[in-house]
Amino acid sequence: MGILDYGIVIAYFVLVFFVAFWVTRRERKEKSSSSYFLGGKNSSWFVIGASLFASNIGSEHLIGLSGSGARGDFVNGQFELLAALILILLGWVFVPYYLKSGVYTMPEFLEKRYNRGARNYLSVISILAYVLTKISVTIFAGALVFDQLLGVEFWTGAILVVVATGVYTIFGGLKAVVYTDLVQMFVLTAGAIAVTWFGLDALGGLDALTKSIDANAGEQAGNYFNLWRSNSDTNYPWTGILFGAPILGVWYWCTDQFIVQRVLSAKNQTEARRGTIFAGFLKLLPLFLFVFPGTIAFALHNTDGVLLLDSAGEISHDSALPAMVISYLPSGMKGLVAAGLLAALMSSLSSVFNSCSTLVTMDFYKLWKPDTAERKLVVVGQVTTAILVVTGLLWIPFMKSMMQDGGLFKYLQSIQAYISPPIAAVFLLGLFVKKINAKGALAALWTGFVLGIGRLVLEFLSTPPSDGSEAILDLGNGTFLSWVVGINFLHFALLLFSICSVVMIAVSYARQEGAKDVSDLVYSRKASTNKWGIVMRRDLALTIVLIISVIAIWFIFSPLGIA
Repeated sequence: MGILDYGIVIAYFVLVFFVAFWVTRRERKEKSSSSYFLGGKNSSWFVIGASLFASNIGSEHLIGLSGSGARGDFVNGQFELLAALILILLGWVFVPYYLKSGVYTMPEFLEKRYNRGARNYLSVISILAYVLTKISVTIFAGALVFDQLLGVEFWTGAILVVVATGVYTIFGGLKAVVYTDLVQMFVLTAGAIAVTWFGLDALGGLDALTKSIDANAGEQAGNYFNLWRSNSDTNYPWTGILFGAPILGVWYWCTDQFIVQRVLSAKNQTEARRGTIFAGFLKLLPLFLFVFPGTIAFALHNTDGVLLLDSAGEISHDSALPAMVISYLPSGMKGLVAAGLLAALMSSLSSVFNSCSTLVTMDFYKLWKPDTAERKLVVVGQVTTAILVVTGLLWIPFMKSMMQDGGLFKYLQSIQAYISPPIAAVFLLGLFVKKINAKGALAALWTGFVLGIGRLVLEFLSTPPSDGSEAILDLGNGTFLSWVVGINFLHFALLLFSICSVVMIAVSYARQEGAKDVSDLVYSRKASTNKWGIVMRRDLALTIVLIISVIAIWFIFSPLGIA
């Protein structure tokens, strides 16, 4: 990193703070909870789509995807393509009911559809997941970016990035978050394009890339540029990708406060729907901008023999992106990519700060003190964000040891996969089956929680530690518990979703409750009165183009398409 690179990074920070300050100045006259937590409900489709994309892509996301490309796990790009399709579901199916209900949070929507118990369940699960995974993981990844690319000591980098992000989030609320996300989307995308361009140029083009893979990847060669695996694959079977992964996607993209808060800030349904469609098109990019550089890095390593080697002389696939930045980008471009990585980090961090403070303020404090003035609610949200900043920093020492052990941290991340199916079932079926009630929803949520966490605990206890010692628990061979732990996690998500759905429907029909008017929260042909004017037809046409684009990519990067 040269002086020009550091200058670009500093310019990026100045630009982000200028945008946040400008937005905060515009909004400061209206210190209402709607203005702070939902951006005044006047966001446009372009801002919403950019914020959805930028909030989703984090520093660890980029490093993980490029590492996947380097080791031949091209199939990880499927999760990005599936996200494009699930965003269509968010815009066309969920958004009308979310906006019609006038809620601030997803738990609040569950209370309107079911009862207070469902709301409390989702609020607590969401806040714990944010603090233990998203906030601390993102801070950790950001500190690594400072350490590896900028030469800034780990803790100094961690404190700098979390305080910088926390400041504009505290004072600007969601409006500052989404507008800085808009800036960060451009920086992030430009940085990724630069890595791909210069890496491919150094290699000698696409032909050189494919020849290098064929010559050096061995048995793994068939997994490069291939989005599909056989059903016998232990990690990503095609059945798991097509039927299990969408369940996790519905939870993340359609029910998680972290994401949905952006569409809740829309001016109207049309802007929200168009924002999700725009975000869907943006989600086609990570396969080419983040996975491809990792594949290029693998080919470059085969050329120079040292690119992916760590300090111990071992191949480190996850170092693909930083290694390419350091080795192949000219001065100035290094700073742009470093700024792009920080953009990804800060957009994710600011989004989770704001979402978590919204949950604490609206789902707990306001229910505790319903007569609280609007300005006081904003202050509570700001104080909550400040506490989250401190909590995230305090959790990092524990995370560092977990990362080194390779144990609990891995399973901590898996919590999201094991808690999502019951939540997805409660939201999805709740929109289409009117007779599903609170008793059925709570039965499904707790059934899913027990089964999901049970699988997580068994997996952790039965996995031998990295030091070669024996596992804490021996499940034996051919036992029921060993079968449960051996199920692929995507297949398990599908199984858990099915069980929760059956439990929810059975309990709801067996234990009918008193009449509760949920007509505005459940789909019905009579209630669907949208007129298919020019605007709706244009959105439908764009949706069809997006679906065709995903199918085309599926075909191109399949054994048939590659052949």
